[in-house]
This record gives sequence, C-alpha cells and structure tokens, in this order.
Amino acid sequence: MTKQQFLEYCLFAYSTAPDYPFDEDFETAVLRHADNRKWYAIVMRVSRRKFGFDSDEVIDVVNLKLPTEMFGSFGASDGVYPAYHMNKLHWVSVLLPDSPDDIVRFLVNVSFEAAKGKSKKK
Repeated sequence: MTKQQFLEYCLFAYSTAPDYPFDEDFETAVLRHADNRKWYAIVMRVSRRKFGFDSDEVIDVVNLKLPTEMFGSFGASDGVYPAYHMNKLHWVSVLLPDSPDDIVRFLVNVSFEAAKGKSKKK
C-alpha cells in the first residue's frame, strides 16, 4: 500500500484528512479523531536501517495505536515492528511497502477504535 492509498482509505473509512503539524515538514502526516483530536495514525518517511535492515532506503511508515493484548500478534513477516519514535507499549510501526493491504486496513481500524475517547455515562 502506498502512502496515498493509505490516506485515501482513512478519508473514505473515517472522513479524516491528514494534517501536517510540524513546522516546515510537509511529509509527516497525522490523522486524528474529529471529536477528541487524538492521533490514531502518523505517517512518516523513515530509513529501513531504523528497523534493522542493512539499507538506507527511505520508506513510508505508519505508526498505529494497538491495545496491549494485541502486541505480539503481528511481526516482521507482516511488516509490523515496535514503534519508531513513539511509545513501544502502545504503538507499532507498519512499513507500508512491506505489509499486506488487508493487514494495514485491519490495524488502522483497530487503531482508530483504540484512540477513541471514552464515552461518558450520564
């Protein structure tokens, strides 16, 4: 899946467009919930070397939030790694060129749900 396909899926599935919150960085895209503004995804350009590869190729990576009980369910064979540059207890990095599209869609759906605000009882 490409970055553009990922962003199009999020727009279609959740009606969320990316924002670019970092000054003079027009590559790093954040996707947020409309109601609570919490991030459910961040798309970055990262060197494969950061994930243990012997390559300086820069690729699109999306960080997604997962419930703790799901950690260990996915791995390098799925293109899923401990989060780059975020809390590794709550986030994973998905290498978009390496991960099957169905896994990317599944994980972003899980992340969207995990980042929802808790509903308040009346």
